[in-house]
Amino acid sequence: MSDLRTIIIDGIEVKCDPAMTLIQACEQAGIEVPRFCYHERLSIAGNCRMCLVEVVGGPPKPAASCAMQVRDLRPGRNGEPPEVRTNSPMVKKAREGVMEFLLINHPLDCPICDQGGECDLQDQAVAYGVDFSRFREPKRATEDLDLGPLVETHMTRCISCTRCVRFTTEVAGITQMGQTGRGEDAEITSYLNQTLDSNLQGNIIDLCPVGALVSKPYAFTARPWELTKTETIDVMDALGSNTRVDTKGREVKRILPRNNDAINEEWLADKSRFVWDGLKRQRLDRAYVRVDGKLKPASWAEALSAAAAAMKGKKIAGLVGDLAPVEAAFALKQLVEGQGGKVECRTDNARLPIANRAAYVGTAALEDIDSAERILLIGTDPRTEAPVLNARIRKAWIAGADVALVGQKVDLTFDYFHAGTDRAALQKVVDMGGSDEIRSKPSIVIVGQGALREADGEAVLAAAQKICAQTDSKLLVLHTAASRVGAMDVGAVTEGGLEAVIDGAEVVYNLGADEVEIDAGPFVIYQGSHGDRGAHRADVILPAAAWVEEQGLFVNTEGRVQMAMRASFPPGQAKENWAILRALSAELGATQPWDTQLQLRKVLIKQVPHMRALDALPVNEGAALEPRELGKADFRLAIQDYYLSNPIARASALMAELSAQAKARANTPLAAE
Repeated sequence: MSDLRTIIIDGIEVKCDPAMTLIQACEQAGIEVPRFCYHERLSIAGNCRMCLVEVVGGPPKPAASCAMQVRDLRPGRNGEPPEVRTNSPMVKKAREGVMEFLLINHPLDCPICDQGGECDLQDQAVAYGVDFSRFREPKRATEDLDLGPLVETHMTRCISCTRCVRFTTEVAGITQMGQTGRGEDAEITSYLNQTLDSNLQGNIIDLCPVGALVSKPYAFTARPWELTKTETIDVMDALGSNTRVDTKGREVKRILPRNNDAINEEWLADKSRFVWDGLKRQRLDRAYVRVDGKLKPASWAEALSAAAAAMKGKKIAGLVGDLAPVEAAFALKQLVEGQGGKVECRTDNARLPIANRAAYVGTAALEDIDSAERILLIGTDPRTEAPVLNARIRKAWIAGADVALVGQKVDLTFDYFHAGTDRAALQKVVDMGGSDEIRSKPSIVIVGQGALREADGEAVLAAAQKICAQTDSKLLVLHTAASRVGAMDVGAVTEGGLEAVIDGAEVVYNLGADEVEIDAGPFVIYQGSHGDRGAHRADVILPAAAWVEEQGLFVNTEGRVQMAMRASFPPGQAKENWAILRALSAELGATQPWDTQLQLRKVLIKQVPHMRALDALPVNEGAALEPRELGKADFRLAIQDYYLSNPIARASALMAELSAQAKARANTPLAAE
C-alpha cells in the first residue's frame, strides 16, 4: 500500500499505482473520460486528443490523460496531493475544439452508416459537439480499401485513431495495415492493397470508434436497437469464448465478443464471429426415414418408432459429436448404456485417458499463460485450433516469454524455437530434465489434439506430464471440440475408443458426429442440425437444435463449465437435443427419469458435482500416466482447414469463401529470380 500515490480528481481523493495513466486513474475514481484512440489492451498512441484534462499547477494547457502517468504529476506548493480536473472550462473548450477538428472531414452520413446507434463519435458529438463549423473548405475524401470478405471499409469516415493498425500489429501479429502520408494526406491503408491474412481480423470492427470499419456480412441488415441481445458462449473451438448473439425475430444477425479476462479477454476468432450465416443453410427441419434406399420425410412419431424398432435387442454404438451440449451427451449415455450399448465421444481417436481429469484437461488455467516465462507447444498449431489463445501466447511472448514448438513448423505470428517435428524431438526435451533455473520460472506445456490421435497418444501425454514434473510446469490439453471435455466428464467414453465401440455394432446412434466415416452395414440414426456427412449416411434423421437454439452446458479446454443460452429457436420441426433422446427413451420402453431439462440437470449434477459450479475452474485430479515408449512418426496437425471444421461452418457460404481465399493465398506463385 505504501507504493500507492494519492491524487485528487475533480475533488475526489484517489489512491492509485504511480504507473497508471491519468485516464486509468479517472476510471478508478468512477469518472468517465472520452477517448477515441486509447484502448486498454493496445499500446498508447495519444493522437486523438479527446481525453484532454487539466493538471492543476502544471502547464497552462490541457494534457492528454492517456499518455501521462500519475508519477509525472507534481504535488502542490505546500505538499498537497496533485490535482486533476476533467470538467473545468479549459477542458470543455479543448474537447469542443478537438471534436470540431474531428468533424471537419467526417462525411456525417449517420443515417446510412452501420455504426449508427453504437458509434463513439456520435455519442461524444452529443456531449462536446457544437451546432456550427468554422471550416468552409471542401471535405477531403479517400478511397475505400479491400480488406477481404469480412471487413467493409468507408475510409472517408476514418479519424486516424490507429486502433486497427495497433491491433493487427500487436495482437493479431500481421503487418498489412499502417498509416501513410502526413497532415491532410494521412490515411490508414493496407500495404500493396493486401487483404488481411488473419483469423482475428473481425475484432477491428469492434475497435473502430466510427463507421470506417464495419461488418461486411451484417451491412444494412439491421439497426442495433432492433436486435435482441443474448449473452452466451462460442462452440466453434474448445476455448469457450464469451459471446453475445444478436437476433432479429428468429434470425441470428451477428455474433459479438463479451469481455472475460479469464478466457477470451475481449477478442473473438473470425469463424466464431461470422459463422452465423451457416445457421440458416442446409438445416434439417423435419424428420426423415430411409425407405427403399431413399430418405423420405416422416413425422416425429414415424421417425422415433423406426429408430426404436431398429434399436431394440441390437448391439448399439453411441457417438457424441463435437458440438453436443453436456446434457445431450449425458442423456445419450443413459439411453445407449441402458440398452446394453457403448458410447464414445473421442470420435477423432484421441488417446485421452478415461476418468483422469488432470490428464485429459490438464492442470493449467488459460490465465496462467499471461505470467508464463516458458511455453512449450507439442503437436499443435494454436493459431488455427484456438486463434484467441494464440493471441494470448503472443502477448506472453511480447512480455518476454520463451516459446518452443515440437511439431510441424507453422506461422504462429511470433518467433519460437523449433525443437523438431517428430517424437524423437519430444524425447530429447524429456531427456533434458529440469534445472533449478528452469524450475524457478513459471512455465506451461500445451499439448494439441494432433499429438494425441496417433497410436502412441497416451505416451505423448505421459511425456508431456513428465516434462511438467521435471520443470514444475502446468499442463494444458488444447482440445478442438467444444463438447469433448464435458462428454468425458459425464463418462461418455469406452475403453478401447472408437474402434471398440463401432466394431460389431448393428446400430450406430450418431449425435452430431459429422467427422466420422461410418462403413456400410450398421443401421445409422443421425441426430443433428445440418445436412452434412452424418445425415447423408443416416437411415433415420432426427432434426435437432444448434447451439444458439437451446440452453446447454459446455466445458471448455481448461475444464471450466459454462452455460450456452438460447438466442433463437430451431427451424421447422427440429427439437432440443435432450428432448429428442427423452422422447426416444419412452418409445423404447425405457423412459428416462426426467421431463424437463432442469430435472435432467439435477441428475447430472448428482453424478458429476462440478457441473454445478458455473464459470468456476475446478481443481483437476488424477495420477500421472505411466511413461511409455514413443513412436517415431512426425506430429500431425489436428485441423487441416480452419474455416470448414464442423457442419455449421461447412454450411456457411462465407466460410467457404474464406477457405478458398486461404488456399489461394497459400498457393500464390512466386516470380522466378
